[in-house]
Amino acid sequence: QVQLVESGGGVVQPGDSLRLACTGSGRTFNTANVAWFRQGPGEERDFVAAVRWTGTPHYADSVKGRFTISRDNAKNTIYLQMNTLKPEDTAIYYCALDGRRHVQSAVATRTSYDYWGQGTQVSVSS
Repeated sequence: QVQLVESGGGVVQPGDSLRLACTGSGRTFNTANVAWFRQGPGEERDFVAAVRWTGTPHYADSVKGRFTISRDNAKNTIYLQMNTLKPEDTAIYYCALDGRRHVQSAVATRTSYDYWGQGTQVSVSS
């Protein structure tokens, strides 16, 4: 059984930083594509960042230069380092895992992912 558990959300001020973590069980992250999506109030769930099984990162344009995705294979955990946070970054952040191994899929597409975490809330407000 695959489980994803996010942590690290919180309430911060504009310009602050946060680091989210997603720890998985039941599947090793280094054989699959893993991603972060986010969903603001009344909005669609949008792609934020992904790391392919090869280690290649991908980012949404809105977070390029501010967010960094990384993977710790020993801990089977991915991280999302978020710097220079803005109010528009306020959302529930979800971790997602593609259930297939070693695939070249569309990492920014929600339907590429089979497993989702419960989400962690990030609120950016002055």
